[in-house]
Amino acid sequence: MIFGPTPLEEARGAILAHTVRMPGKVLKKGTVLDEAAIAALKEAGRRDVIAARLESGDVAEDEAADRIANLLMAPLVARSRASTGRVNLFAESAGLFTVDVALVDRLNQVDESVTIATLANRSVVSAKEMLATIKVIPFAVPGSVLSVIEAMAKGRPLLSVQPFRPLAVGLVLTELPGIKESVMEGAVEATEARVQGLMGTMLPVERVRHEEGPVADALTRLRKAGAELLLIAGASAVVDRRDVGPAAIVRAGGAIEHFGMPVDPGNLICLGRIGEVPAMVLPGCARSPKLNGFDWVLQRIFAGQRVTARDVMGMGVGGLLKEIEVRPLPRADAPRVPASPIAPRKARQVGALVLAAGRSRRMAPLNKLLVPDSKGVPMIARVVDNVLASRARPVIVVTGHERERVEEALAGRAVLFAHAEDYAEGLSASLKAGLKAVPPEAEGMLVCLGDMPLVSGEMLDRLMGAFDPEEGRAIVQPTFRGKQGNPMLWSREFLPAMLALSGDVGARHLAAQHAERLVEVEMADDAVLRDFDTTDALKALPEFAGRR
Repeated sequence: MIFGPTPLEEARGAILAHTVRMPGKVLKKGTVLDEAAIAALKEAGRRDVIAARLESGDVAEDEAADRIANLLMAPLVARSRASTGRVNLFAESAGLFTVDVALVDRLNQVDESVTIATLANRSVVSAKEMLATIKVIPFAVPGSVLSVIEAMAKGRPLLSVQPFRPLAVGLVLTELPGIKESVMEGAVEATEARVQGLMGTMLPVERVRHEEGPVADALTRLRKAGAELLLIAGASAVVDRRDVGPAAIVRAGGAIEHFGMPVDPGNLICLGRIGEVPAMVLPGCARSPKLNGFDWVLQRIFAGQRVTARDVMGMGVGGLLKEIEVRPLPRADAPRVPASPIAPRKARQVGALVLAAGRSRRMAPLNKLLVPDSKGVPMIARVVDNVLASRARPVIVVTGHERERVEEALAGRAVLFAHAEDYAEGLSASLKAGLKAVPPEAEGMLVCLGDMPLVSGEMLDRLMGAFDPEEGRAIVQPTFRGKQGNPMLWSREFLPAMLALSGDVGARHLAAQHAERLVEVEMADDAVLRDFDTTDALKALPEFAGRR
């Protein structure tokens, strides 16, 4: 193709490269110049134009795009007509879009004149949604280039739409004492929404004890009822192939094909099969409507694909679906930039309790909370300032011993006070006094200790970033090198159990009882392990060393 300034005497049949505006007439870019167009240009005083002239063997842009589009056609794929070197391809049905990524890459590398852009492989598409666009960049393509592309693509299915099948889905919901009904209902609602979104239907849900035998019996009943896909939503997350859910699949006559997947959220999924019916134990995140690894497996099954262990193990690249604070940054000052294209959800409202009611018996006669640092700031004020630097609101300080002095040390700070009249009875009394002051809109409570001044607001924000009861992260605990520390963050669902505590104990034992709802956040330093309740411990803190 010859491109550039072209004398009007040589422009007949040339393609106008840029729109030309003349009195009473406009010649648009791409116009093939005929005698009338050339005459109009001459009349307007033009001697030449910027144009493209095809040479022997060149294929005009629309014809080239048309020929390439014809090669890519497949069942349930429609196309537009060629225009300005472009043809668009569309889905004729809802389904799973698949594309030969390697072939598209090779075709795009043949020559800069031809480009093919598609949706991401395995995208869920709706009817009439655009799947791909073929665009010829210049006004013509050398015939030799087009021949190479046609030879590479001929007979090779480059893309497809696999329609979703209207599968009947059976769900077994297992129960344990203490699990809130809202959690169970949420699992059903999220599963039903996913199934219906893929054109499936739900059979009546089976609710049984979280035991191998009842779950196996429920699977058998659902198969007899016509289930074409079996799902188990466990009250407790599956942690091994021999756990309740997988064992029930085997007991019902099935087999486990793969446990775990390199997709987060979604790691703890278990894939099995009973005869020809796929059977899965769902990860905890499946209770949430947010995208997770279960969605990827479910979409393939509804599209008629058999999902193998190899398929699952190949999902790692792109499998980090969102950034959560469970994945600690290597340093507290790591760049705070979005790590995922997925828009973050609105932050959950979390309140903070600062327990400052104790009698400081191990440091008597001093009250450790009122010991000033080298700048004269009492320990309790440092702790509260750190909490206020986080996004936790409201901040509630629980007072007891030397109530007036503690309130005076915090004068002017944006905190609420809750007094524990029976503080002498122990830690549980202080905790309950604070919990009763937590507003109803707070979804969680950070329980902070008044003698841990090294825990920063940033650390507290990281704990709150990991908090998501819908995805099974209802208790959040910091760790350092695997050792558990404080403060802990509790979902409101545990408030009744915490209010029932008595004696000089906190709520930590509840975390052991609800291990499936606990998530640990590894911290970069040991601040979450260090409390200062003796004079010797205080000497190890430079800001307080020598202060009495």
